[in-house]
Amino acid sequence: MGRDDAGFRAFVSARYGPLVRAAVLLGCSRPDAEDAVQDALSRCYAAWSRVRAADDPEAYAYRVLVNGISRGRRRRWRGEVPHAEPPEPAGQAGPEPEVLLRTAVGAALAKLRQEHRQVVVLRFFADLSERRTAAVLGVPAGTVKSRTARAIALLAADTTLADLLPTAEREPG
Repeated sequence: MGRDDAGFRAFVSARYGPLVRAAVLLGCSRPDAEDAVQDALSRCYAAWSRVRAADDPEAYAYRVLVNGISRGRRRRWRGEVPHAEPPEPAGQAGPEPEVLLRTAVGAALAKLRQEHRQVVVLRFFADLSERRTAAVLGVPAGTVKSRTARAIALLAADTTLADLLPTAEREPG
């Protein structure tokens, strides 16, 4: 390892979980998300002097992750065949409300175009500012604002998600 291994280890310890969560929300399965984050962090380690010197090392890591996921989607075949309803084991109760909401959020995000999904995940789940999101995606801040507004409108129109939210969370203000 290089000269600032402790700094890199601290960076990985602090960012690994949020990066995996972002990758899952960007459409990866949990194992694929962990692989994507491992790849992104390997790339960051190889360029650690540049990452450490960047204005925002966290945004740098998110950019490497988003680019890696996009690159992987362009070349990877997805032969899985989704089923409308997963089979429930006999004699078990239905899923918990949190599981239903998590599943609905994932399904709602999956309906968004990639650029809309990316801004939602980076802005609201990774909690990046508009400026940092713009830096991660390599687009102007105005583009982030317009994509965010469009994505929120699409998510608000998704009735399956709205039906699972308590009425207090659905009402504005």
